Amino acid sequence: MWIAPERRRAGRWIAPALAVAAGVAIGATETARGHVTTGLVGLAVLLGYGALLAYRRGESVLTLHEAFGLGRRSGIHLRAAAMTGDVLVGVIVAAMLVQALRGAQIGLLAGLAAVAGVTYFLSVLMLNRTY
Repeated sequence: MWIAPERRRAGRWIAPALAVAAGVAIGATETARGHVTTGLVGLAVLLGYGALLAYRRGESVLTLHEAFGLGRRSGIHLRAAAMTGDVLVGVIVAAMLVQALRGAQIGLLAGLAAVAGVTYFLSVLMLNRTY
């Protein structure tokens, strides 16, 4: 086939690169407005979100426990759970961006994003220990 593997892999980096670029843009915009703390928090949240997207780009589905079902059913359940988490984190990050651009307080949303990131990080650490 003509399409080289290198070309197909580049597409997996688009979402993480956009998240990091949005973080830089938010950080620069808020710093220019005089809201340095908001700019740094926005940058940190989007850098973390970009790192999450980059880490998850090649992740496969694992069967964690019999409670998830067996075979195809467990894969469907795990994908649905992962998609639900991804959508919720995406909504939190998007809401934080909108609030930052409006000049409103972002502390609560940044806190929720931090809880999501720490939870995911701890889950990865714990699952790597057991497998």
